[in-house]
Amino acid sequence: MQKDLIIPIAERKESLTDNLKRIFLINKLNNPLGFILLLLFGCCLAFITAQFGMVAGVITIGGLVALPTVYCIVAYPRFGLIVYLSLAYLIMWFLKLGVKFPLGTLMDGMEALFILSLFISQKKNKNWKQFKGPISTMMLIWIGYNFFQIANPTAESRLAWVYTVRTVAIVMFMYFIFVYYINTKEYIRFIFKLWIGLAFFAALYAFKQEHIGFFPFENAYLHSDPGIELLLFIGGVWRKFSIFSDPVAFSYNMVTASLLCIALISGTRSMAKKVTLGLLVVFFLLVMLYSGTRGAYVLIPGAMVLLGVLKYKKQVLLIAAVAAGLGVVVIFIPTGNQTLYRFQSAFKPSDDPSFNLRKMNQKRIQPYILSHPLGGGLGATGEWGKRFAPYSYLANFPPDSGYVRVAVELGWIGLFLFCLLMFTIMKTGINNYFIIKDPELRAYCLAGILVVFALNFGNYPQEALVQYPSNVYFYLMAAIITVSLRLDQQQNERKIAV
Repeated sequence: MQKDLIIPIAERKESLTDNLKRIFLINKLNNPLGFILLLLFGCCLAFITAQFGMVAGVITIGGLVALPTVYCIVAYPRFGLIVYLSLAYLIMWFLKLGVKFPLGTLMDGMEALFILSLFISQKKNKNWKQFKGPISTMMLIWIGYNFFQIANPTAESRLAWVYTVRTVAIVMFMYFIFVYYINTKEYIRFIFKLWIGLAFFAALYAFKQEHIGFFPFENAYLHSDPGIELLLFIGGVWRKFSIFSDPVAFSYNMVTASLLCIALISGTRSMAKKVTLGLLVVFFLLVMLYSGTRGAYVLIPGAMVLLGVLKYKKQVLLIAAVAAGLGVVVIFIPTGNQTLYRFQSAFKPSDDPSFNLRKMNQKRIQPYILSHPLGGGLGATGEWGKRFAPYSYLANFPPDSGYVRVAVELGWIGLFLFCLLMFTIMKTGINNYFIIKDPELRAYCLAGILVVFALNFGNYPQEALVQYPSNVYFYLMAAIITVSLRLDQQQNERKIAV
Protein backbone atom coordinates (compact mmCIF):
# COMPACT_ATOMS: atom_id res chain seq x y z
CA MET A 1 0.00 0.00 0.00
CA GLN A 2 2.80 2.40 0.84
CA LYS A 3 4.50 1.84 -2.52
CA ASP A 4 1.25 2.76 -4.30
CA LEU A 5 1.25 6.14 -2.50
CA ILE A 6 4.75 7.12 -3.63
CA ILE A 7 4.69 9.52 -6.59
CA PRO A 8 7.68 9.07 -8.92
CA ILE A 9 9.92 12.15 -8.98
CA ALA A 10 9.60 12.40 -12.76
CA GLU A 11 5.80 12.72 -12.46
CA ARG A 12 5.84 15.55 -9.90
CA LYS A 13 4.89 18.96 -11.25
CA GLU A 14 7.00 21.97 -10.38
CA SER A 15 5.16 24.77 -8.65
CA LEU A 16 5.57 28.39 -9.72
CA THR A 17 7.90 28.99 -6.75
CA ASP A 18 10.05 25.99 -7.71
CA ASN A 19 10.24 27.27 -11.28
CA LEU A 20 11.34 30.74 -10.18
CA LYS A 21 13.97 29.28 -7.81
CA ARG A 22 15.34 27.11 -10.59
CA ILE A 23 15.48 29.98 -13.11
CA PHE A 24 16.87 32.71 -10.83
CA LEU A 25 18.76 30.95 -8.04
CA ILE A 26 19.93 27.64 -9.47
CA ASN A 27 20.48 28.47 -13.14
CA LYS A 28 21.10 32.19 -12.40
CA LEU A 29 19.26 33.19 -15.62
CA ASN A 30 21.62 31.00 -17.66
CA ASN A 31 18.74 29.57 -19.68
CA PRO A 32 16.54 30.66 -22.64
CA LEU A 33 13.96 32.36 -20.43
CA GLY A 34 16.71 34.18 -18.56
CA PHE A 35 18.20 35.48 -21.82
CA ILE A 36 14.77 36.73 -22.91
CA LEU A 37 14.20 38.49 -19.55
CA LEU A 38 17.64 40.16 -19.71
CA LEU A 39 17.00 41.27 -23.29
CA LEU A 40 13.63 42.75 -22.33
CA PHE A 41 15.20 44.53 -19.33
CA GLY A 42 17.96 45.96 -21.53
CA CYS A 43 15.43 47.28 -24.01
CA CYS A 44 13.29 48.81 -21.24
CA LEU A 45 16.33 50.42 -19.63
CA ALA A 46 17.46 51.88 -22.96
CA PHE A 47 13.95 53.26 -23.61
CA ILE A 48 13.70 54.83 -20.13
CA THR A 49 17.17 56.39 -20.43
CA ALA A 50 16.42 57.74 -23.93
CA GLN A 51 13.07 59.20 -22.90
CA PHE A 52 13.78 60.50 -19.41
CA GLY A 53 17.56 60.89 -19.21
CA MET A 54 20.51 59.26 -17.46
CA VAL A 55 19.14 59.92 -13.96
CA ALA A 56 16.02 57.87 -14.66
CA GLY A 57 18.16 55.00 -15.95
CA VAL A 58 20.36 55.04 -12.87
CA ILE A 59 17.29 55.13 -10.61
CA THR A 60 15.86 52.12 -12.44
CA ILE A 61 19.05 50.12 -11.96
CA GLY A 62 19.27 51.26 -8.34
CA GLY A 63 15.70 50.11 -7.72
CA LEU A 64 16.42 46.67 -9.09
CA VAL A 65 19.47 46.42 -6.85
CA ALA A 66 17.70 47.91 -3.83
CA LEU A 67 14.71 45.55 -3.81
CA PRO A 68 16.69 42.29 -3.46
CA THR A 69 19.05 44.03 -1.03
CA VAL A 70 16.14 45.03 1.20
CA TYR A 71 14.83 41.47 1.02
CA CYS A 72 18.24 40.03 1.93
CA ILE A 73 18.63 42.38 4.90
CA VAL A 74 15.25 41.37 6.33
CA ALA A 75 15.43 37.68 5.41
CA TYR A 76 19.19 37.20 5.92
CA PRO A 77 20.20 39.81 8.53
CA ARG A 78 23.62 38.23 9.13
CA PHE A 79 24.44 39.03 5.50
CA GLY A 80 22.95 42.49 5.99
CA LEU A 81 25.18 43.15 9.00
CA ILE A 82 28.28 42.49 6.89
CA VAL A 83 27.05 44.99 4.30
CA TYR A 84 26.22 47.48 7.07
CA LEU A 85 29.63 47.19 8.76
CA SER A 86 31.42 47.52 5.42
CA LEU A 87 29.41 50.59 4.44
CA ALA A 88 29.94 52.18 7.86
CA TYR A 89 33.70 51.88 7.33
CA LEU A 90 33.67 53.19 3.75
CA ILE A 91 30.85 55.74 3.84
CA MET A 92 33.04 58.83 4.25
CA TRP A 93 35.35 57.71 1.46
CA PHE A 94 32.38 57.31 -0.89
CA LEU A 95 31.22 60.83 0.00
CA LYS A 96 34.69 62.23 -0.72
CA LEU A 97 34.67 60.39 -4.05
CA GLY A 98 31.66 62.49 -4.99
CA VAL A 99 28.82 60.02 -4.46
CA LYS A 100 25.67 62.16 -4.32
CA PHE A 101 23.40 59.46 -2.90
CA PRO A 102 22.29 60.18 0.71
CA LEU A 103 24.35 57.41 2.28
CA GLY A 104 23.57 58.58 5.82
CA THR A 105 19.87 58.08 5.13
CA LEU A 106 20.71 54.68 3.65
CA MET A 107 22.41 53.69 6.93
CA ASP A 108 19.31 54.84 8.85
CA GLY A 109 17.12 52.78 6.52
CA MET A 110 19.26 49.68 7.08
CA GLU A 111 18.99 50.14 10.85
CA ALA A 112 15.20 50.31 10.52
CA LEU A 113 15.21 47.11 8.43
CA PHE A 114 17.33 45.32 11.05
CA ILE A 115 14.88 46.34 13.78
CA LEU A 116 11.98 45.11 11.59
CA SER A 117 13.80 41.83 11.03
CA LEU A 118 14.37 41.47 14.79
CA PHE A 119 10.67 41.86 15.60
CA ILE A 120 9.69 39.44 12.83
CA SER A 121 12.11 36.87 14.27
CA GLN A 122 10.82 37.44 17.79
CA LYS A 123 7.26 36.95 16.62
CA LYS A 124 8.17 33.49 15.34
CA ASN A 125 10.46 32.51 18.21
CA LYS A 126 10.09 34.71 21.26
CA ASN A 127 13.32 34.91 23.22
CA TRP A 128 13.92 38.23 24.95
CA LYS A 129 16.10 36.73 27.69
CA GLN A 130 19.33 37.25 25.78
CA PHE A 131 18.75 41.01 25.88
CA LYS A 132 18.58 41.09 29.66
CA GLY A 133 21.57 42.52 31.47
CA PRO A 134 23.02 45.73 32.90
CA ILE A 135 24.33 46.96 29.53
CA SER A 136 20.93 46.58 27.85
CA THR A 137 19.22 48.36 30.74
CA MET A 138 21.60 51.33 30.59
CA MET A 139 21.36 51.45 26.80
CA LEU A 140 17.57 51.76 26.99
CA ILE A 141 17.79 54.42 29.72
CA TRP A 142 20.26 56.44 27.65
CA ILE A 143 18.17 56.10 24.47
CA GLY A 144 15.05 57.12 26.39
CA TYR A 145 16.80 60.18 27.82
CA ASN A 146 17.89 61.28 24.34
CA PHE A 147 14.33 60.95 23.04
CA PHE A 148 13.07 62.85 26.07
CA GLN A 149 15.28 65.75 24.93
CA ILE A 150 12.71 66.61 22.23
CA ALA A 151 10.75 68.20 25.09
CA ASN A 152 13.73 70.03 26.62
CA PRO A 153 12.37 73.51 27.41
CA THR A 154 15.80 75.16 27.05
CA ALA A 155 16.49 73.71 23.58
CA GLU A 156 16.75 76.35 20.87
CA SER A 157 15.86 74.07 17.95
CA ARG A 158 13.83 70.86 17.52
CA LEU A 159 15.26 70.31 14.04
CA ALA A 160 18.77 70.11 15.49
CA TRP A 161 17.49 67.27 17.71
CA VAL A 162 16.04 65.44 14.68
CA TYR A 163 19.35 65.52 12.82
CA THR A 164 21.51 64.66 15.84
CA VAL A 165 19.49 61.87 17.47
CA ARG A 166 20.19 59.58 14.50
CA THR A 167 23.91 59.24 15.19
CA VAL A 168 23.67 59.55 18.98
CA ALA A 169 20.70 57.41 20.06
CA ILE A 170 19.12 55.54 17.14
CA VAL A 171 22.44 53.94 16.18
CA MET A 172 22.54 52.48 19.71
CA PHE A 173 19.72 50.10 18.75
CA MET A 174 22.37 48.28 16.72
CA TYR A 175 23.73 46.94 20.02
CA PHE A 176 20.59 44.81 20.36
CA ILE A 177 20.80 43.74 16.70
CA PHE A 178 24.41 42.62 17.16
CA VAL A 179 23.58 40.78 20.38
CA TYR A 180 20.74 38.90 18.68
CA TYR A 181 22.32 37.93 15.36
CA ILE A 182 25.95 37.33 16.37
CA ASN A 183 25.49 33.81 17.67
CA THR A 184 28.55 31.76 16.64
CA LYS A 185 32.30 31.99 17.05
CA GLU A 186 32.67 31.55 13.29
CA TYR A 187 30.58 34.64 12.63
CA ILE A 188 32.66 36.71 15.09
CA ARG A 189 35.83 35.49 13.36
CA PHE A 190 34.46 36.60 10.01
CA ILE A 191 33.49 40.04 11.34
CA PHE A 192 36.96 40.55 12.83
CA LYS A 193 38.64 39.43 9.60
CA LEU A 194 36.47 41.91 7.71
CA TRP A 195 37.39 44.67 10.16
CA ILE A 196 41.12 43.95 9.93
CA GLY A 197 40.90 43.80 6.13
CA LEU A 198 39.14 47.17 5.95
CA ALA A 199 41.65 48.66 8.41
CA PHE A 200 44.53 47.35 6.31
CA PHE A 201 43.03 48.98 3.22
CA ALA A 202 42.68 52.27 5.13
CA ALA A 203 46.29 52.01 6.37
CA LEU A 204 47.61 51.37 2.84
CA TYR A 205 45.59 54.34 1.61
CA ALA A 206 47.16 56.62 4.24
CA PHE A 207 50.61 55.24 3.41
CA LYS A 208 49.99 56.23 -0.21
CA GLN A 209 48.86 59.73 0.87
CA GLU A 210 52.05 60.18 2.89
CA HIS A 211 54.62 58.88 0.42
CA ILE A 212 52.99 59.40 -3.00
CA GLY A 213 50.50 62.20 -2.44
CA PHE A 214 46.80 62.94 -2.57
CA PHE A 215 44.43 62.13 -5.40
CA PRO A 216 43.10 65.12 -7.39
CA PHE A 217 39.68 64.95 -5.70
CA GLU A 218 41.42 65.02 -2.30
CA ASN A 219 43.51 68.04 -3.28
CA ALA A 220 40.30 69.78 -4.38
CA TYR A 221 38.75 69.04 -0.98
CA LEU A 222 41.81 70.29 0.95
CA HIS A 223 41.79 73.63 -0.88
CA SER A 224 38.01 74.05 -0.97
CA ASP A 225 37.87 75.92 2.34
CA PRO A 226 40.53 77.99 4.14
CA GLY A 227 39.32 76.45 7.41
CA ILE A 228 40.27 72.96 6.21
CA GLU A 229 43.77 74.10 5.32
CA LEU A 230 44.12 75.81 8.69
CA LEU A 231 43.27 72.56 10.53
CA LEU A 232 45.10 70.04 8.35
CA PHE A 233 48.25 71.89 7.21
CA ILE A 234 50.52 72.15 10.26
CA GLY A 235 54.26 72.78 10.32
CA GLY A 236 54.49 72.52 6.54
CA VAL A 237 52.98 69.00 6.54
CA TRP A 238 49.48 67.84 5.63
CA ARG A 239 47.78 65.70 8.24
CA LYS A 240 46.55 62.48 6.62
CA PHE A 241 42.97 61.26 6.88
CA SER A 242 42.95 58.14 4.68
CA ILE A 243 39.39 57.09 3.75
CA PHE A 244 37.80 58.77 6.77
CA SER A 245 36.18 62.14 7.37
CA ASP A 246 39.18 63.70 9.13
CA PRO A 247 42.55 62.85 10.73
CA VAL A 248 40.95 62.26 14.14
CA ALA A 249 38.60 59.56 12.84
CA PHE A 250 41.48 57.99 10.90
CA SER A 251 43.85 57.87 13.88
CA TYR A 252 41.23 56.51 16.28
CA ASN A 253 40.31 53.74 13.85
CA MET A 254 43.95 52.74 13.48
CA VAL A 255 44.21 52.57 17.27
CA THR A 256 41.10 50.38 17.62
CA ALA A 257 42.30 48.07 14.82
CA SER A 258 45.66 47.77 16.59
CA LEU A 259 43.99 46.89 19.89
CA LEU A 260 41.84 44.30 18.13
CA CYS A 261 44.98 42.63 16.75
CA ILE A 262 46.72 42.79 20.15
CA ALA A 263 43.76 41.08 21.82
CA LEU A 264 43.56 38.40 19.12
CA ILE A 265 47.25 37.59 19.60
CA SER A 266 46.41 36.40 23.11
CA GLY A 267 43.71 34.06 21.81
CA THR A 268 45.65 32.14 19.15
CA ARG A 269 48.32 29.47 19.48
CA SER A 270 49.47 29.75 15.87
CA MET A 271 52.86 31.48 15.72
CA ALA A 272 52.22 32.51 12.10
CA LYS A 273 49.01 34.31 13.14
CA LYS A 274 50.76 35.96 16.09
CA VAL A 275 53.52 37.30 13.82
CA THR A 276 51.02 38.49 11.19
CA LEU A 277 48.88 40.27 13.77
CA GLY A 278 52.00 41.80 15.36
CA LEU A 279 53.18 43.18 12.02
CA LEU A 280 49.72 44.62 11.39
CA VAL A 281 49.85 46.39 14.78
CA VAL A 282 53.19 47.98 13.86
CA PHE A 283 51.88 49.08 10.46
CA PHE A 284 48.63 50.49 11.86
CA LEU A 285 50.47 52.50 14.52
CA LEU A 286 53.03 53.76 12.00
CA VAL A 287 50.41 55.20 9.64
CA MET A 288 48.47 56.51 12.64
CA LEU A 289 51.36 58.93 13.22
CA TYR A 290 50.67 60.47 9.80
CA SER A 291 47.36 61.81 11.14
CA GLY A 292 49.06 64.25 13.52
CA THR A 293 46.31 63.61 16.07
CA ARG A 294 47.83 64.04 19.51
CA GLY A 295 44.77 62.65 21.27
CA ALA A 296 45.29 59.26 19.60
CA TYR A 297 48.93 58.92 20.64
CA VAL A 298 48.10 58.38 24.32
CA LEU A 299 45.40 55.77 23.71
CA ILE A 300 47.71 52.81 23.10
CA PRO A 301 49.81 53.38 26.29
CA GLY A 302 46.58 53.81 28.27
CA ALA A 303 45.08 50.63 26.86
CA MET A 304 48.32 48.74 27.51
CA VAL A 305 48.13 49.68 31.20
CA LEU A 306 44.64 48.15 31.33
CA LEU A 307 45.89 45.08 29.45
CA GLY A 308 48.71 44.66 31.97
CA VAL A 309 46.20 44.77 34.83
CA LEU A 310 43.88 42.23 33.21
CA LYS A 311 46.67 39.86 32.15
CA TYR A 312 48.86 40.10 35.24
CA LYS A 313 51.77 37.97 34.04
CA LYS A 314 55.53 38.41 34.17
CA GLN A 315 55.84 38.31 30.37
CA VAL A 316 53.20 41.01 29.91
CA LEU A 317 54.71 43.22 32.62
CA LEU A 318 58.20 42.80 31.14
CA ILE A 319 57.02 43.74 27.65
CA ALA A 320 55.12 46.71 29.12
CA ALA A 321 58.21 47.88 31.00
CA VAL A 322 60.38 47.68 27.87
CA ALA A 323 57.74 49.50 25.82
CA ALA A 324 57.44 52.19 28.49
CA GLY A 325 61.21 52.68 28.49
CA LEU A 326 61.31 53.05 24.71
CA GLY A 327 58.35 55.41 24.91
CA VAL A 328 60.16 57.69 27.37
CA VAL A 329 63.17 57.82 25.05
CA VAL A 330 61.02 58.70 22.04
CA ILE A 331 59.13 61.38 24.01
CA PHE A 332 62.22 63.24 25.20
CA ILE A 333 64.68 62.71 22.35
CA PRO A 334 65.46 65.97 20.48
CA THR A 335 64.03 66.00 16.94
CA GLY A 336 63.35 68.23 13.99
CA ASN A 337 60.84 65.82 12.45
CA GLN A 338 57.41 67.46 12.52
CA THR A 339 55.50 64.16 12.91
CA LEU A 340 57.68 63.02 15.81
CA TYR A 341 57.53 66.46 17.42
CA ARG A 342 53.74 66.39 17.32
CA PHE A 343 53.83 62.92 18.90
CA GLN A 344 56.06 64.20 21.72
CA SER A 345 53.78 67.19 22.36
CA ALA A 346 50.88 64.82 23.11
CA PHE A 347 52.68 63.86 26.33
CA LYS A 348 53.40 67.48 27.27
CA PRO A 349 49.90 68.99 27.25
CA SER A 350 50.85 72.03 29.34
CA ASP A 351 53.13 73.17 26.49
CA ASP A 352 50.36 72.84 23.91
CA PRO A 353 48.47 76.11 23.18
CA SER A 354 45.44 74.25 21.76
CA PHE A 355 45.14 72.13 24.92
CA ASN A 356 45.31 75.24 27.11
CA LEU A 357 42.63 76.91 24.97
CA ARG A 358 40.36 73.90 25.43
CA LYS A 359 40.84 74.07 29.19
CA MET A 360 39.83 77.74 29.11
CA ASN A 361 36.71 76.96 27.06
CA GLN A 362 35.72 74.18 29.45
CA LYS A 363 36.19 76.46 32.43
CA ARG A 364 34.08 79.13 30.73
CA ILE A 365 31.16 76.78 30.05
CA GLN A 366 31.01 75.21 33.54
CA PRO A 367 28.50 77.76 34.98
CA TYR A 368 26.16 77.06 32.04
CA ILE A 369 26.35 73.29 32.63
CA LEU A 370 25.66 73.65 36.36
CA SER A 371 22.66 75.92 35.76
CA HIS A 372 21.13 73.73 33.01
CA PRO A 373 20.59 70.19 34.35
CA LEU A 374 18.97 69.11 31.04
CA GLY A 375 21.49 70.97 28.88
CA GLY A 376 20.90 73.20 25.90
CA GLY A 377 19.35 70.49 23.75
CA LEU A 378 20.68 67.73 21.51
CA GLY A 379 22.53 69.25 18.54
CA ALA A 380 22.86 72.67 20.18
CA THR A 381 26.60 72.87 19.39
CA GLY A 382 28.59 72.19 16.25
CA GLU A 383 27.28 72.03 12.70
CA TRP A 384 23.58 71.59 13.49
CA GLY A 385 23.63 74.32 16.14
CA LYS A 386 25.11 76.81 13.66
CA ARG A 387 22.59 75.77 11.01
CA PHE A 388 19.36 75.73 12.99
CA ALA A 389 20.07 78.16 15.88
CA PRO A 390 22.98 80.42 14.86
CA TYR A 391 21.85 83.11 17.31
CA SER A 392 22.05 80.83 20.37
CA TYR A 393 24.73 80.92 23.06
CA LEU A 394 25.93 77.38 22.29
CA ALA A 395 25.95 77.55 18.49
CA ASN A 396 29.52 78.79 18.29
CA PHE A 397 30.88 77.03 21.35
CA PRO A 398 33.55 74.46 20.38
CA PRO A 399 33.11 71.44 22.71
CA ASP A 400 36.30 69.72 21.41
CA SER A 401 35.38 66.74 23.59
CA GLY A 402 32.69 64.09 23.57
CA TYR A 403 32.17 64.45 27.31
CA VAL A 404 31.95 68.23 27.16
CA ARG A 405 29.44 67.99 24.31
CA VAL A 406 27.26 65.64 26.37
CA ALA A 407 27.46 67.96 29.40
CA VAL A 408 26.59 71.04 27.33
CA GLU A 409 23.81 69.54 25.24
CA LEU A 410 22.30 67.05 27.71
CA GLY A 411 23.22 68.67 31.00
CA TRP A 412 24.90 67.26 34.06
CA ILE A 413 22.10 64.69 34.29
CA GLY A 414 22.97 63.48 30.82
CA LEU A 415 26.69 63.44 31.65
CA PHE A 416 26.00 61.31 34.73
CA LEU A 417 23.92 58.81 32.71
CA PHE A 418 26.52 58.69 29.95
CA CYS A 419 29.36 57.99 32.40
CA LEU A 420 27.21 55.37 34.13
CA LEU A 421 26.60 53.68 30.78
CA MET A 422 30.31 53.54 29.99
CA PHE A 423 31.14 52.31 33.49
CA THR A 424 28.51 49.55 33.12
CA ILE A 425 29.98 48.37 29.81
CA MET A 426 33.52 48.28 31.20
CA LYS A 427 32.51 46.60 34.48
CA THR A 428 30.48 43.95 32.63
CA GLY A 429 33.32 43.35 30.19
CA ILE A 430 35.92 42.86 32.95
CA ASN A 431 33.61 40.52 34.88
CA ASN A 432 32.89 38.50 31.72
CA TYR A 433 36.60 38.29 30.89
CA PHE A 434 37.38 36.51 34.15
CA ILE A 435 34.32 34.22 33.86
CA ILE A 436 34.85 33.03 30.27
CA LYS A 437 36.78 29.76 30.00
CA ASP A 438 37.25 29.42 26.22
CA PRO A 439 40.57 31.13 25.26
CA GLU A 440 39.24 32.32 21.90
CA LEU A 441 36.07 33.82 23.36
CA ARG A 442 38.11 35.39 26.17
CA ALA A 443 40.29 37.07 23.53
CA TYR A 444 37.16 38.40 21.83
CA CYS A 445 35.90 39.79 25.15
CA LEU A 446 39.34 41.33 25.77
CA ALA A 447 39.16 43.00 22.36
CA GLY A 448 35.80 44.49 23.29
CA ILE A 449 37.15 45.81 26.60
CA LEU A 450 40.24 47.41 25.05
CA VAL A 451 38.35 49.05 22.17
CA VAL A 452 35.59 50.39 24.44
CA PHE A 453 38.19 51.68 26.91
CA ALA A 454 40.29 53.37 24.20
CA LEU A 455 37.30 55.11 22.61
CA ASN A 456 36.13 56.28 26.03
CA PHE A 457 39.63 57.54 26.82
CA GLY A 458 39.79 59.24 23.43
CA ASN A 459 36.35 60.77 23.87
CA TYR A 460 37.76 63.36 26.26
CA PRO A 461 40.26 65.17 23.97
CA GLN A 462 38.11 64.57 20.86
CA GLU A 463 34.60 63.45 19.89
CA ALA A 464 35.15 59.74 19.34
CA LEU A 465 31.65 58.25 19.33
CA VAL A 466 29.58 60.32 16.91
CA GLN A 467 31.31 59.72 13.56
CA TYR A 468 31.28 56.73 11.22
CA PRO A 469 32.58 54.08 11.63
CA SER A 470 33.46 54.46 15.33
CA ASN A 471 29.84 55.05 16.40
CA VAL A 472 28.88 51.67 14.85
CA TYR A 473 31.93 49.63 15.83
CA PHE A 474 31.77 50.86 19.43
CA TYR A 475 28.36 49.21 19.90
CA LEU A 476 29.58 46.16 18.00
CA MET A 477 32.33 45.68 20.59
CA ALA A 478 29.91 46.33 23.46
CA ALA A 479 27.76 43.55 22.01
CA ILE A 480 30.80 41.25 21.66
CA ILE A 481 31.37 41.64 25.41
CA THR A 482 27.87 40.26 26.01
CA VAL A 483 27.88 37.65 23.25
CA SER A 484 31.25 36.13 24.17
CA LEU A 485 30.01 35.16 27.64
CA ARG A 486 26.75 33.79 26.25
CA LEU A 487 28.55 31.60 23.71
CA ASP A 488 30.97 30.37 26.38
CA GLN A 489 28.09 29.39 28.67
CA GLN A 490 26.37 27.57 25.80
CA GLN A 491 29.58 25.65 25.10
CA ASN A 492 29.90 24.64 28.75
CA GLU A 493 26.27 23.50 28.88
CA ARG A 494 26.79 21.30 25.81
CA LYS A 495 29.91 19.77 27.38
CA ILE A 496 28.01 18.97 30.57
CA ALA A 497 25.13 17.47 28.58
CA VAL A 498 27.55 15.19 26.71
